Amino acid sequence: MPLNFDFCIAGGGMVGLSLAYQLIERGISNSILILDKESELGLHSSGLNSGVLHAGLYYEPNSLKAKVCVSGAKRLKIWVKERNLPINECGKIIVPQEQYLDKQLDLLFQRGKKNGAKVEMWDEGDLKSKCPIARTASGRAIWSPNTCVVKSKIVLKQLEKELREKKVVFKLNQKSWQINPKRKEIFLKNSEKISYSHFINCTGLRADEVAQKFGLGIDYTLIPFKGIYWEIKNKFSLSLNTNLYPVPDLNVPFLGVHFTPTADLSPIINVGPTATLALGRENYSTFRNIEPIASTINLLLLGRQYLTNKEGFRNYVHEQSLLFLKPLMINSAKKLIPSIKSEDLKISTKVGIRSQLFNKKDKKLENDFLTLKGSSSTHILNAISPAFTASFALADLIIDKNEENF
Repeated sequence: MPLNFDFCIAGGGMVGLSLAYQLIERGISNSILILDKESELGLHSSGLNSGVLHAGLYYEPNSLKAKVCVSGAKRLKIWVKERNLPINECGKIIVPQEQYLDKQLDLLFQRGKKNGAKVEMWDEGDLKSKCPIARTASGRAIWSPNTCVVKSKIVLKQLEKELREKKVVFKLNQKSWQINPKRKEIFLKNSEKISYSHFINCTGLRADEVAQKFGLGIDYTLIPFKGIYWEIKNKFSLSLNTNLYPVPDLNVPFLGVHFTPTADLSPIINVGPTATLALGRENYSTFRNIEPIASTINLLLLGRQYLTNKEGFRNYVHEQSLLFLKPLMINSAKKLIPSIKSEDLKISTKVGIRSQLFNKKDKKLENDFLTLKGSSSTHILNAISPAFTASFALADLIIDKNEENF
């Protein structure tokens, strides 16, 4: 006999867990199954991100990201603090690394205000008082006091623990499950059959493939970008006790290389991540899990972006795509902290893959969250930053948009 659930959530990352949590909190259902292909949670994007809870400065007002980032960050911060989990309320400084980027500070400041974030415009004196080693090319900077850092994997583990206590069923190590959308049935690797009323696709790096099994999202493909981190072993030698970010190119969905302290106040400072085209959706190391055909197609798609998008993707290619090379990383880092030296940085073992969605019809990278509705199914595509930050508020937004189909 099959196991029956109201909801089957595929993907045990932060979005999937938050959806399960909010379905229970809102009294919608506690009959929930979470499927994940790994033997433990946190082995992909949700567990490998920087842990920064963003304050909502970057996102275009009225976008989905803007609607959920500020409230989501507040909720997650309270949730973390109530459980005494590690958190570093260190704030964030954003500096223009070139003079011409100064005007972007005003845009970020106004976006932050419109999105409900707390932001301050600083002069060079303010900057030097907080972070003497930082450089601003224009004499101005933005201070975001509510930005903080948590331990991503610890947050995931705590959520998993509480969901198990609420009788959510987890089926891990399910790499080869099959689904029959018409019959609303899932077959696991041991021939176990699952029936569900509603299926929620939160599979991150595989979300487009799963959606296409339901006949949805045929105009989308996922292009993976590798986030390689470097680290400074001794933050005290640099006197850096806050996040330090560059002004990003808002034409592309990458924030540029930045400095991030840890949540547990260890002496390590993370530098990165890069946004380098990966050769596979799980190509974390150089020569493993390479997908030659898919990578060639992705390279052609991005090559077209380079030829047609002068203001956005060309800048990305020239300024960010090769930052996995240490000399280029150092040059980029020096624009924020001129005193940093090559010997200060070592490559980190931490590597993440960003599940960036590409719209084949419109020939562009999708910059906002995207949710597709199917028959008895909901598919969360492009759950990129700030999805971790906004997770509880994003879960509520998804539920509100789809509750009539549950």
